[in-house]
Amino acid sequence: MWGKYQGDDRTVVIAPVVAAVDRLVSEGGIGARATVVSGDAAGVSAAIDAINGTILEGRLPDEITEEVIGDARLLAEVELSATLDYDGVEVFIDLEAPPRTLLIVGAVHVGQALAAHAKLSGYRVVVTDPRPAFATDERFPECEILVGWPDDVADELPLDLRTFVAVLSHDARFEDPMWPLVLRSPVRYIGAMGSSKTANDRRDRLVAAGYSDEEIDRIHGPVGIDLGGDSADEIALSILAEMTSVARAGGVFPATTGHRVRIAKT
Repeated sequence: MWGKYQGDDRTVVIAPVVAAVDRLVSEGGIGARATVVSGDAAGVSAAIDAINGTILEGRLPDEITEEVIGDARLLAEVELSATLDYDGVEVFIDLEAPPRTLLIVGAVHVGQALAAHAKLSGYRVVVTDPRPAFATDERFPECEILVGWPDDVADELPLDLRTFVAVLSHDARFEDPMWPLVLRSPVRYIGAMGSSKTANDRRDRLVAAGYSDEEIDRIHGPVGIDLGGDSADEIALSILAEMTSVARAGGVFPATTGHRVRIAKT
């Protein structure tokens, strides 16, 4: 595929742009292919590292390059693609990202339901529990299983920007050793099972352990959006709904640069 930038009579090859985005995503990054779709530069395209804010391949018109990169980074926060208008020059920013990871701490019944729903939603699911009788392939099919206490499996835990953590053990013995690893990591979401009283008791323990209010406030607890359900499946759906809301930032594109969003898609 080819696009011609008429402004300086240069031809831009699109295939390397696509390849650069694919390569970045395969390495765990978040990429965007930004393509001009109107005006003299229609067809010009660039591959953008949406986390680091750099162009990997191709080019865009100089006068909008920095703004497009900034919007690509904003779109990465809500995992959306969109066509944006830059004073009459429309640019389609097509975001691509690897699957999100769900880390389930505590191989309980709600965890089984959550793992099943998350797999259907395209998540990579990792389950960890120190109890080998609970953390089994039979109970969590097609999931990655890590049996051991947090300190034992720390090096294997996925704790990056694409990770959502659901602490479901409902027992301080199991969850407290996880907090030093999770609360000071860049994970996208942290939810913890338990009632309001359990959440308050957890906060007291974490304050006593020296965690800041900002770190503790990262925990969604009681976990999940209140859907009024009480079965394992219903609780799992409420957790997945909350995770989705966080991933999509409530579905609102944070367009701080003020460019008109003409089309948005998931």
